[in-house]
Amino acid sequence: MNPSQIIARKRDGCRLTVPQIHTFIHGYTSGEIPDYQMAALAMAVYLQGMDSGETAALTEAMLDSGMRFTWPVGSPTCVDKHSTGGVGDKASLVLVPLLACCQVCVPMISGRGLGPTGGTLDKLESISGFRTDLSVAEIQAQTQRLGCVITGATHEIAPADRKLYALRDVTATVGSVPLITASIMSKKLAASLDVLVLDVKCGNGTFMETPSAACALADSLVETGTRMGVRTRALVTDMSQPLGRMVGNAVEVNEAVETLAGDGPADLRALVCRLGAELLVLAGVESSPAAAESRFDRLLASGQALERFEQMIQAQGGDLNQRRPLAPATEIRSPESGWVTEMNTRALSEAVISVGGGRHVMTDVIDPSVGLEMMVRIGDRVEQGARLARLYAHRGPQCALAESQIAQSIHIGEQPVECPSLIIDRRGA
Repeated sequence: MNPSQIIARKRDGCRLTVPQIHTFIHGYTSGEIPDYQMAALAMAVYLQGMDSGETAALTEAMLDSGMRFTWPVGSPTCVDKHSTGGVGDKASLVLVPLLACCQVCVPMISGRGLGPTGGTLDKLESISGFRTDLSVAEIQAQTQRLGCVITGATHEIAPADRKLYALRDVTATVGSVPLITASIMSKKLAASLDVLVLDVKCGNGTFMETPSAACALADSLVETGTRMGVRTRALVTDMSQPLGRMVGNAVEVNEAVETLAGDGPADLRALVCRLGAELLVLAGVESSPAAAESRFDRLLASGQALERFEQMIQAQGGDLNQRRPLAPATEIRSPESGWVTEMNTRALSEAVISVGGGRHVMTDVIDPSVGLEMMVRIGDRVEQGARLARLYAHRGPQCALAESQIAQSIHIGEQPVECPSLIIDRRGA
């Protein structure tokens, strides 16, 4: 069956076979199948969907387009976590060194921010000298030596995804659950993981805004990982307000260091411990989530997790003592008394991007010194003139516009509301 026939079959709502999917992805990766035919198939998948078998086949085909890591016999259990992206989500910066202190190894391949959600690599690059372009040999060697690494994907990892991701962005097919699943899992599974936990964000600060949409993606990710022999679980977590207090790059690194030192915001620490507990129980390292969380408490209190983070930063060329200074701060105050009832989390992130804290296209240059500090959370009581947020930005017309946008994104009402639950759902056995 030729590419046009495969496209027509999927466009008509028919199920594709494993050989058809593998042949198409192999042809696209090698250049035999042009972009316009891949775009046509992506649109057909977007419109018609894929069942779990097709999604797993697509993931495997994209994974097979590149290399997979190999670990020596007797190596520690290999685990990882992936977030679908949220505003202020610096959980990986805390979780990775914490897990590396727990007799597992964490070879984390991360990405850059585009649009409202920030990228882990961008945050780490606010540390002077930090390298995110490690080779496969460097990734494997550091993981075996320190138990952890956070770096970008090399050209050998899932090259089909690199080509297809760029195509999805310009063909309005980014929101397809099968295509999202294959993109995430083909990169993650290249590390030859034993255990994977996924943090699927839900709310107005992410692209899966409703619980039903977030759960559908979580189920697809869990089923695909399980089909491919990886113990997989997903948490659906709230993104109706920023995670922690800080949104940006250098400011989020500072908050992660604060958390690793045993302090930090309660919601960030709670999410890190819950995700880590799921991983350690699935890996067989701890018998229960409670035991795992107690272990994390001891590691954070003792400073061991912070020490491991410092070792990872140093191994990748960075120096935590050379963190960038922040831009000048301006406070945004409440125009009235009442309760914080809602936040437009996406708009808060867009305000940070507008002053240089993120990017709309991959060629945009990030200013790591800018950011946002949230002073309130949903459910808080505030008085007129109380501080709502602090914007770190260089003065200019865009800064004033960002301040106004932030003020308008934090809604003050007359009646109290409850703070939303951090964990919305848990998917997987």
